[in-house]
Amino acid sequence: MRVAITTLGCKVNQYESAAMGESLEKQGFILVPFLEEADFYIINTCTVTGRTDYQSRQLIRRAGKRNPQAAIIVTGCYAQTAPHVFTGMPGVTVVAGTLEKDRIVEIIGKIQKNSQSGKASEPVPSVQVGDVGREITEWGIRSVSGFPGHTRAFLKIQDGCNAFCSYCIVPYARGRSRSIGKEEVLERIQSLARNGYREVVLTGIHLGVYGEDRQDGSSLAGILRQVEEHRTIERLRLSSLEPTEITEEILEIMKSARIVCPHLHIPLQSGDDGILSRMGRNYDAAFSRDLVGKVCASRPDMTVGMDVMVGFPGEDEKAFENTAALIESLPIAYLHVFPYSRRPGTAAARMGSQVREEDKKRRGQTLRKLGMMKRQAFLGRFIGSTLPVLIEKRKDRASGYLKGFSHNYLPVLLQDGRAEMINTIVSVKPESLISGGLVGRAHHG
Repeated sequence: MRVAITTLGCKVNQYESAAMGESLEKQGFILVPFLEEADFYIINTCTVTGRTDYQSRQLIRRAGKRNPQAAIIVTGCYAQTAPHVFTGMPGVTVVAGTLEKDRIVEIIGKIQKNSQSGKASEPVPSVQVGDVGREITEWGIRSVSGFPGHTRAFLKIQDGCNAFCSYCIVPYARGRSRSIGKEEVLERIQSLARNGYREVVLTGIHLGVYGEDRQDGSSLAGILRQVEEHRTIERLRLSSLEPTEITEEILEIMKSARIVCPHLHIPLQSGDDGILSRMGRNYDAAFSRDLVGKVCASRPDMTVGMDVMVGFPGEDEKAFENTAALIESLPIAYLHVFPYSRRPGTAAARMGSQVREEDKKRRGQTLRKLGMMKRQAFLGRFIGSTLPVLIEKRKDRASGYLKGFSHNYLPVLLQDGRAEMINTIVSVKPESLISGGLVGRAHHG
């Protein structure tokens, strides 16, 4: 039987899709690309924005058209928070919540059994959505041995969130924060290294609080220190850390690290103190300014990227200008810009002073333009230097060159790349700049 899985959203979702795929392959199922005909389609949804909700529904319709006889299983955060949305959609057989991802083999087995018997023992679609609010530890953080098509491996070490920022639906979709133990994390990193991965990206829904739910001394800094000391893998990268969770200890490790990558992705969200307060964020603009200055001063090749939101309820022109001014003053390398998306069930959805869509769009364009200027200026600093670049399997579409990312997360195209360089770390000397990346040649010597 052929199964196709598609994933929307974050690296955690990608990790969980890989885990589902691996479980199914062990039971003899054949994984095929989502664009092909399959007997089962799994759509692993995201609900961070209205746009991802729309994309999830679109993918369900596409699967139904590709094979009208296929069973469609909808899972992920959108399925968890709004299962009723899918009960009327043609072709949907099961709506499975966050907890139920671990039971994917059992769910598909039951669909097969019912199909073979010629009768459905459950209503179609069957809604199987558990309560993520109950006290559970370590569910959904299973081991994954590989990521087909990816040169870098993700490793989910934490799930859930206790922060409840006023705009965010994720705690309702994922439950409370929970972590796997430090020794288990280190073993999984070693396992991925044995399977041929040179870079592991540590990921979680709220990675910076890793270990706080445990009583065994597990901490993010502890993992970084041990990997650095024992060279467990060639590269270890962090996916995203909240501003207040970038500790002196983490910075001290990164300052002279050879394994831990000099790259931090920080969710800023706003540069206006009033908006930050309404968002429920636990820092102000001055804190962010000082933090980024300190991080970038820790080493010359440090790369800092940021998330920022436009159009949060109450964001007037002055508040937006404060955000733009702060970003302009920061030595960041890139910017991810998101328009505020009203999420039912969150505190922000009930707030007054909702911002018009056209204002969100205009502000987003302004910040994206600023972000691109920042990116090009930062990339330009590395022309003529030598960067260690992990070469990926996929080539750049426009140029046909091999591509990869440097240790500090700069996208690099390799003009003289050869097939044997794939999945190796190559010294590259950037010679020129294109939109959003560097172009160079392998440097020998």
